[in-house]
Amino acid sequence: MTQQAAPEPLTELKLTDQIKQMVNESFTSGKPIIVAYTDANGAPSLSYRGSAIAYSDTQLAIWARNPEGGLNKVLAGKSGPVTMLYRNPGPDDRAMLQFRGIGHIDNSDATREKVYNNIPEPERNADKEKKGSPVIIDLERVDGFMPGARVAMRK
Repeated sequence: MTQQAAPEPLTELKLTDQIKQMVNESFTSGKPIIVAYTDANGAPSLSYRGSAIAYSDTQLAIWARNPEGGLNKVLAGKSGPVTMLYRNPGPDDRAMLQFRGIGHIDNSDATREKVYNNIPEPERNADKEKKGSPVIIDLERVDGFMPGARVAMRK
């Protein structure tokens, strides 16, 4: 019996349709993405975010619905490092992807509408008054694995 070679890793920093789908369906499929950042006191902060979406081929976005929340406070008027983790433990479609990049708040009308309108409905319903802010993460690297591929994307 011959052993199959591992697939070559995806190295170009361009989110595939498969990765975009995993991110966009993470909340509705019961696999919400974990977001990590450093809070205003320099301590690590982790939280599940059901609003994670693929914003472009090289960006992710979340709707940070609490205007007084830690992520909004840290990114107010500046950019900062953000890491996001997706995990699917399923036996047939196991995947784990770590997205690292620089996050910033973009409150332009076009970005607010695009992000808000594309997050899952339960997340929109949690902020019907649109008090939150869209956080755009400009990706620098994506690492991990998914069905049929290893991932080592770099900017």
